[in-house]
Amino acid sequence: MRVLVEADGGSRGNPGPAGYGAVVKDPGTGEVLAERAEGIGEATNNVAEYQGLLAGLRAAAELGATEVECRLDSKLVVEQLAGRWKIKHPALQPLAREAQRLAAGFDWVGYTWIPRERNTDADRLANEAMDAQASGTPRIERADSPLPDLTAVPQPDSATQAAPPSWTGAKGTPTRLILLRHGQTEMSAQRRYSGLGDPQLTEIGRRQAAAAAKRLSSFTEVSAVIASPLTRTRQTAQAVGDALGLAPEISQGLVETNFGAWEGLTFTEAARRDPALHARWLADPTVPTPGGESFDQVHRRVARARDEVLAARAGQTVVLVSHVTPIKSLLRLALDVGPQLLFRLHLDLASISIAEFYPDGNASVRLVNDTAHLD
Repeated sequence: MRVLVEADGGSRGNPGPAGYGAVVKDPGTGEVLAERAEGIGEATNNVAEYQGLLAGLRAAAELGATEVECRLDSKLVVEQLAGRWKIKHPALQPLAREAQRLAAGFDWVGYTWIPRERNTDADRLANEAMDAQASGTPRIERADSPLPDLTAVPQPDSATQAAPPSWTGAKGTPTRLILLRHGQTEMSAQRRYSGLGDPQLTEIGRRQAAAAAKRLSSFTEVSAVIASPLTRTRQTAQAVGDALGLAPEISQGLVETNFGAWEGLTFTEAARRDPALHARWLADPTVPTPGGESFDQVHRRVARARDEVLAARAGQTVVLVSHVTPIKSLLRLALDVGPQLLFRLHLDLASISIAEFYPDGNASVRLVNDTAHLD
């Protein structure tokens, strides 16, 4: 479901008494789906504008939205979140990180600047919130579209909030797995089967790892970084761990497929070496590589590793740094689909995917093969 978020904030004095307003609308009909407004005490215009956006994103998540178009009359907020302007002010940096964290919970989020005269609903709400704050009124009553009682409704902890999957009926707090493929190696650059062989990252691979680490540094709620034991994943995980202030852990279950005698061969070379076996391997997930593993064996191994993480890190956000087949297996588990996914899903080097697993057995895939940080 796609929604439109219009947000604004203001400060009478800059800094001075401040408040924000946010409106969530149906982009097709213009129907108002949710409104948020609150006085936030003494603050600057920029802080209030960021707070309005955060409130709008949270309201969109509560509605079960998957795509969000954000419209603001603050060019600073739009340009900073679009990555075109640096965020230098220390008061705005944590607000921007929270906006990025919330945005990662949707399939797509866009930011558009609009002139103030086209943002009248959010502007009106922000001013009403500041008026209410000045008069000491804890609640603004409106018969047509009442604002929530922000003093009575408990707000979710921003460090652990996840968008409720309204359309699935899943219950409980999910464990969010951020799935990161390692950066480039010489083997991957040459498109060779690279399983238990242990090449290091190339210079490009190290830059890819650094870019992914910078992207993931905005996920301030991450509690652990867990990697496959191979050098390429440990190097990638170390970059992420350094960015997050976490020491990477190792999980043997996240290691790549054992390609056996095909290790180091290209697809064509393996098919020429063992044409009949290679064809059966591609068609039947129970068929192992010569001296190696089948896709079914990898899937069972990865499922055990996933279960260990869910048991040890229930309700937390964890970065798993792994390889193509294990990450596809984790997405397969989340989607509850068959092995055909392995051949119909492409994952780039240093790409990010996100899957959430709920305590009631439900799951939700929220992102697949995101490489925006590599541009």
